[in-house]
Amino acid sequence: MAERAKDLLTAVRMARSASHKKFSQSFEIQIALKDIDPKKPEGKIAEEVVLPHYPGGPKRVIVFADGELARRAREAGAVQVLGREEIAELQKDRKQAKKLAETFDFSIAQADLMILIGKALGPVLGTRGKMPKPLPPTADPAPIIERLKRSVRIATKEQLAINAKIGVESMSDEEIAANARAVLEAVERKLGGDLSKIASVRIKTTMGKPVEVEVQA
Repeated sequence: MAERAKDLLTAVRMARSASHKKFSQSFEIQIALKDIDPKKPEGKIAEEVVLPHYPGGPKRVIVFADGELARRAREAGAVQVLGREEIAELQKDRKQAKKLAETFDFSIAQADLMILIGKALGPVLGTRGKMPKPLPPTADPAPIIERLKRSVRIATKEQLAINAKIGVESMSDEEIAANARAVLEAVERKLGGDLSKIASVRIKTTMGKPVEVEVQA
């Protein structure tokens, strides 16, 4: 049975104190849900949550774009920019498409390339939750890329549970708790503020025992 804490900060401190491994461990938040149907649109949660204190290096963002938007994406720090020709080539080579999918965390795409991307890469990216979000050709990709670099993806699949990395041991308890709060608040918003649909919230280290946080419905 998990230990219990009254708030996120206390849970982080308890989880840290219970961790005695010699290697640096990560912290994660585990949110179990209930009374929702993940197969229905209203029961699906798929969000990118910007963390106030990002653990580790920035996430890898690629951009599907041509022309001026492609140039701006490169300047903004995209790890890779792929245009119409490269997308078409990937459609012919499923092995390379799968390799590409492992090289990035998030993607955005020029809006008029979305149909081509869906046909060429949909089967590969869709199953991994990595389909790009459309971007108008005149949009500035810089702030979007910067936001995604500091984000964590949360999603429900067939199981009513969300797990997200929220910190590493080198971070302060307050920073990890702030990240946990950002994830929890994002879930609460998706639930329309109905906390009765949250079955449990737990904080744990990689190898440590979970600490359950009291949630007031």
